[in-house]
Amino acid sequence: MTRIDDIPTAWDERTQLTTFLDYARDTARAKCEGVSAENARKALLPGSPLMTMSGLINHLRWVEYHWFQVVFLGEEDQGPWTDEDPDREMRIAVDFPLAQLLDEYAEQSARYRELVAGNDLDKQAVRARPSGSPVDLRWILLHLTEETARHNGHLDILREMLDGTTGD
Repeated sequence: MTRIDDIPTAWDERTQLTTFLDYARDTARAKCEGVSAENARKALLPGSPLMTMSGLINHLRWVEYHWFQVVFLGEEDQGPWTDEDPDREMRIAVDFPLAQLLDEYAEQSARYRELVAGNDLDKQAVRARPSGSPVDLRWILLHLTEETARHNGHLDILREMLDGTTGD
């Protein structure tokens, strides 16, 4: 797991951004270690019936896809969501083994690490945010770190509710 508690005396900006995103990604995967197939599919929060461990991992995967491939690179959106079912990536996650979702998320993260390494942080995304505001690669990395960290909190709660496991 990527660690951020052993901080070097000087990190450049790219190293800071990518290390923190990798740490958040690794934390999401670590929260899922040892979760049974049945528990990975359980929705425990009455107000959030799609919030399962599988659903959150699949959501994180597809959120990165959206920001890197659709927004940054300008590719056609091939995500699972639709106008009628904007959270479909969370709904369909229960149809796949958690191990598969985690593997796909890890493989995709590796590809995006290469994408980030090959582009300047100031490079503007091909597409703007829905508000019309342009974003650069730096903003996307910051946003994905925030998004992943927020959902790590959800994974923490679900994991504790499922089997009592708590962690850092």
